[in-house]
Formats: sequence, structure tokens, C-alpha cells
Amino acid sequence: MKTKAIIMDESAMNRATTRIAHEILENNKGTEDLVLVGIKTRGIPFAERLAKKINMIERKEVPVLTLDITLYRDDLSEINDRPIVDKKGFNYDVTNKIIVLVDDVLYTGRTARAALDAIMDAGRPKKIQFAVLIDRGHRELPIRPDFIGKNVPTSKSEIVSVKFDNIDDANKVIINEI
Repeated sequence: MKTKAIIMDESAMNRATTRIAHEILENNKGTEDLVLVGIKTRGIPFAERLAKKINMIERKEVPVLTLDITLYRDDLSEINDRPIVDKKGFNYDVTNKIIVLVDDVLYTGRTARAALDAIMDAGRPKKIQFAVLIDRGHRELPIRPDFIGKNVPTSKSEIVSVKFDNIDDANKVIINEI
């Protein structure tokens, strides 16, 4: 793969994270009943960064849960008629909570749909919202994020890669050509 462009550097990622944290707080009138759920893999460090920003703004800790939806995907039904979500790190009662699903990139919407299924199996939240760092389009399902760091129109032959320093030793978002 060849790098086509760096679309966000560390400063741009930080600004987008700060803005989304403010939007989440404004939309929910604070942190009461607020829970961030990072979708594995890079939704987790993004959720942790949002929680840190929210804490800096409000001086309140917001729970951050991790959700692995790998076996919840509808496109893995060949493995099992009813795939089970890996609930390690997700032993939290979401009933009457405001859940903000957090992921790095929104593409077809299938990951978000699987995460919604997993959340609903864990309880009945008051509200579910969706935050993404990058919305690249090409939806196959009627999924729309509530909070977006950046809209990036892409072609299907491009791959958007979000890099976080605790996983990738860098903080940036790049577009690669296949």
C-alpha cells in the first residue's frame, strides 16, 4: 500500500477530540449517566482520549468500556447462527445509561450495527449515541454518527488508517491506496 495523504496530524486529532468532547457534554447536559464504549481496536484509545478531555472540562470521571464485536458481525454468520459478543471488559449494566459508542472510522455501518446489537443485549440504555473520528462515507446500512471529527470522502480503493501512539507509535490519520 502507498500513502496517499496525511489527513490529520496529532494537533488536528487533538482539536477534533476536544470538540467532540464538548459536543457530547453539551448534547447530554453534562456527564450524568454518561458511559463511553470504545469499539475494539482503535475505538478504545479514542474513547479513552474523549474521557480524558471530558474529565479536564467537567472534572468528572466517565466510565470507558471496551466492546469486541468481532463475532457479532452479520458477515461472520457462517461461523455460528448466533455469534456471541466477547464481553470481557463489558460487564456493566447499561440500563438507563446514556451510551456513546466510539469508533475510529465509520465506513459501511456494519461494525456500528453489530455494536448496537451487543449493547441492546447488555441492557436497555436511556439513549445510544455514536462518535467517530473519521466518517468516510460508503454506508451500506442507515447508520449516522452523532459526533464526527472529520468527514473524508474516499473511494472504495482507499483505506483510512487511524494511528494512536499507544498502539502505532504515532498520532495521525492517513489515506492509503490499495
